[in-house]
Amino acid sequence: MPGEKENTLISHLEALRRTLLWIIGATALLYPAAFLLSPYVIDFLVKWSFPPEIGKLHYFAPMEVFWVQLKLALVMALAMAYPWNIFQIWRFVLPALYRKERRALGLWIVFSSVLFACGIAFCIGLILPVLMKFSGGFATPELQPVLGLANFLNLAGWLMLAFGVMFQSPIAVLLAVRFGVISAETIRRKRPYVMTGILIAAAILTPPDIVSQVMLAVPTWLLFELGLILAGKMEERQNEQA
Repeated sequence: MPGEKENTLISHLEALRRTLLWIIGATALLYPAAFLLSPYVIDFLVKWSFPPEIGKLHYFAPMEVFWVQLKLALVMALAMAYPWNIFQIWRFVLPALYRKERRALGLWIVFSSVLFACGIAFCIGLILPVLMKFSGGFATPELQPVLGLANFLNLAGWLMLAFGVMFQSPIAVLLAVRFGVISAETIRRKRPYVMTGILIAAAILTPPDIVSQVMLAVPTWLLFELGLILAGKMEERQNEQA
């Protein structure tokens, strides 16, 4: 009936509106705390990443630090509210899913979130210090670096996002095999093309230096191989059940 479909659509839109309001409200409540913590996060990143030859960060506009802290606080508030926000999205989509789909989506959310967090941790713990040390290696008595706060945090943020995304490669392999887009055996045969794609993506997503490109490509390839192993086992189970 047209009236029933209209009522169903309205109820879905109302549920979506409530979900978005809960997400925005949680992020807004955490924003002041994130703003207060943002200077400490900046200090930590600088102390952790910067070698002595680079020196200190600088800012080049009166309000640059303030705007940087505002943007960083928004990212931190979204990260802090992530479990709650994911739970709200889960509640919204749950009624439309079958039992197996709920289990698959739950595993995907957990696995994807862990891999994304591992990518960010890998970037902060290893890549940023190596990259800044590489940059500081160009310094001479006549050539001294003067790095800006906004530029450094933009670089750090972009690298964290790149590593978080590239660390999703096992999930991409599993989903492609799970939904029949391609078989695990075909992926094995196309491994050289996959490696080329990983290298190209690493070159695009990282600064134009070979160090960060290789350090993004190598763990991505290892995770791809892990995803391929898991996809092969999943495919074997599917064939046994068929």
